[in-house]
Amino acid sequence: MVGSHPDVVRLTTEKLIITMDEVKTLIGEAQRRPWTGRWRVLLVEDADRMAERTTNVLLKSIEEPPPQTVWLLCTPSADDVLPTIRSRCRLVTLRIPPADAVAELLVRRDGADPELAARAARASQSHIGLARHLATDADAWERRRRLLLAPVSLRSVGDAVLAAASLVDAAETEAKEATTERDAREKAELTRALGLESDGKIPAALRAQIRQLEEDQKRRAKRARTDVLDRAMIDLLSFYRDVLITQMGSDVERVNLDLADAVDQAARTTTPEQSLARIGAIEECRSRLRSNAAPLLAVEALMVQLRPQAGA
Repeated sequence: MVGSHPDVVRLTTEKLIITMDEVKTLIGEAQRRPWTGRWRVLLVEDADRMAERTTNVLLKSIEEPPPQTVWLLCTPSADDVLPTIRSRCRLVTLRIPPADAVAELLVRRDGADPELAARAARASQSHIGLARHLATDADAWERRRRLLLAPVSLRSVGDAVLAAASLVDAAETEAKEATTERDAREKAELTRALGLESDGKIPAALRAQIRQLEEDQKRRAKRARTDVLDRAMIDLLSFYRDVLITQMGSDVERVNLDLADAVDQAARTTTPEQSLARIGAIEECRSRLRSNAAPLLAVEALMVQLRPQAGA
């Protein structure tokens, strides 16, 4: 039944941005009356992925919605949408589930080991999907560990460049693994629907449809790579957050309990000001990646700034 309610229309995207055409289609859907209930609900996931001009197209429909229509815009932070949109909406902040609750879910639903589930819930900062990935994939733990230990072991700009290349290559590989099987299945289904042989020649009249599918798949792969890199940035943020709270003597539980020695070492050999600068550099890299910067250049610039001697 998920996604099948006639009065709920959901807009999500596997691309880097939500396009204007997608928003215009959704605005058209907003004009319809509810089929079965009192309200028609239009749900926009990743609303922060709308460009400014796309958001402006949506503005009037949100400001003066049709009767019995409710818009739900989902975003990590209210600051991620334009003030003109934000001022016309009511903010509803959802509570992040505690790590204990996430761990309990992993044990009950996925049969995860209780101790591993607790570690995964903390490391993922209560993100259920990431916690499940860590709790069920031993290789994911090792990849995460290598990622977080890499910056503190850098000794030169050359090391930073190599570490950046390794991280981007790993993101490319993970994104490809996540999309290759689906891409092949979609292409096979389309060629079958068009009455074509899988290895036959494509008539000129049908090439546009095949080309459109391939372009959509390229955009999806790019989004997947960006998401993998962004997740890596969030993991790095958690490491330097642990370093900073250690330096400040804060009585707050660490995220990365399994990296206590590395966190303590970094806290002893750097200052709180340097930790804050590194956290700022990671946030800047995330912003550049979202702005379509070349991933390798953005990550190289970050790794240079994360070197232990940088800013010393």
